[in-house]
Amino acid sequence: MTTVPTSPDGANPAPAHSAINLPGQKQSFRQSLAPLFTLGWPMVLTQFFIMGTGFIDTAMAGRYSAADLAGVSLGGNVLWPAFMLLTGVTMALAPITSHLRGANKMGDIGHQIRQGLWLSLASSALMMLLLHNAGIVYEWTGIEPVIADIASDYLYAISWGVPPIIIYVALRHTLEGLGQTRPPMLIAGSVLPLNGFLNYALVYGEFGFPEMGGVGCGWATAIVFWVQLLLMLSLLPKPYFKATGLFKVFELPILSTCRDILKLGIPIGVAIFLEMALFGVVGFLVARLGVIDMAAHSIAGNLNWMTYVIPMSIGSAASIRIGFLVGSGDLAAARSTAGAIFKFSIGYALVMSLVLIGLRYQLVSIFTNDTEVIAIAIVLILFIAVYQTIDDAQAVIIGALRGYKDTTVPMIFGLVGYWFLALPIGYILAEGLITDEPLRVYGYWAGIASGMFIVAICVGIRLRHISGNKEKILLLSATKD
Repeated sequence: MTTVPTSPDGANPAPAHSAINLPGQKQSFRQSLAPLFTLGWPMVLTQFFIMGTGFIDTAMAGRYSAADLAGVSLGGNVLWPAFMLLTGVTMALAPITSHLRGANKMGDIGHQIRQGLWLSLASSALMMLLLHNAGIVYEWTGIEPVIADIASDYLYAISWGVPPIIIYVALRHTLEGLGQTRPPMLIAGSVLPLNGFLNYALVYGEFGFPEMGGVGCGWATAIVFWVQLLLMLSLLPKPYFKATGLFKVFELPILSTCRDILKLGIPIGVAIFLEMALFGVVGFLVARLGVIDMAAHSIAGNLNWMTYVIPMSIGSAASIRIGFLVGSGDLAAARSTAGAIFKFSIGYALVMSLVLIGLRYQLVSIFTNDTEVIAIAIVLILFIAVYQTIDDAQAVIIGALRGYKDTTVPMIFGLVGYWFLALPIGYILAEGLITDEPLRVYGYWAGIASGMFIVAICVGIRLRHISGNKEKILLLSATKD
């Protein structure tokens, strides 16, 4: 086997026209995980920093009042599903970039970035339109007026930071596809203290700022989004961006390229949207049960996200690594990588389940001192502990499938599992349609767990099929970059 220079993520790039041979040399578990962790640890920290901003929002709003905590959480139920749907389109830039990098076609990446930025501008306009009119949604659902008003004002404030963050996300995914995962980590970490300061100032009216309660979280986040974009733009002169040919020409939108990005990216965005929108709809339904149930649901959701960050980030790293290996023609190593991350996710899930069970009281008390909220939240954490294995497994498996550019079928699995199984089952149990008494918020979480189990099984079977099928891999990777 010819020895060639290694790339920053530890991969060995092959010539663009090298033969693709699936039965080639397999890698050991350790060999497969090493480059994933090189790529993945900055991505993990990036997500923790992002999660930290949400944690600060939730904690400060919760300490201000239960109504503000519920309002900010309810606003997030609209914001984040829509955000992931629209930014998910440009998430296609990560596998597209990694495929091109693996095939030694660095000069073609700049064209993809330019077209991705045009799509980002269109996404920004749609997102702002939605957030400015989100109050209509709350009126339809019959949410308590005080909570609905806080949620609507929170979304209006944060909408002014939408254009910069969507452009930032497109550039971030390009960087990650280039194997440069540390710059986004440094940006996310650097704005975290700023977010904390602005939240404290605007929520509680400190340092001469107006006291805005939970709505202040929205204005703080919007300001932080602008700072993130400015920091990202400062990286454009770096050699890794210049190598892509980003600055060679100015381009208007080109329909064929935009269509190819959308063909890969829309299923990614829709798949993420379907999962997050499920939690969003459940949030609306739980909010109708009252402030106490909604606050407990919000806390459980934040803790669930905390445990999900590592497998989600490692799954994203696997998407980049597998995309690189497929682009370079090393399909045997790609399959070894897919198997290794699955084993890692199982071990991680078992450890986190024990941590959640053992520390559930301490974790909930970080968010609230309301005894009624605590009593419900500690039970919801047990649900999270039980379905850790399936939740973490499906995260890394879906990431691996994106590396193979297989995004449409996983999207369909998510549609069926979350919306035709999880939501109806949750509603039936919560309303007590087949039980002696309504299970309320517990019923919704039981439904989520059941739907997630089905999705995990289906995507696992799909990955096993794709990773061992040379003809299918070639067909998927033949889509234009």
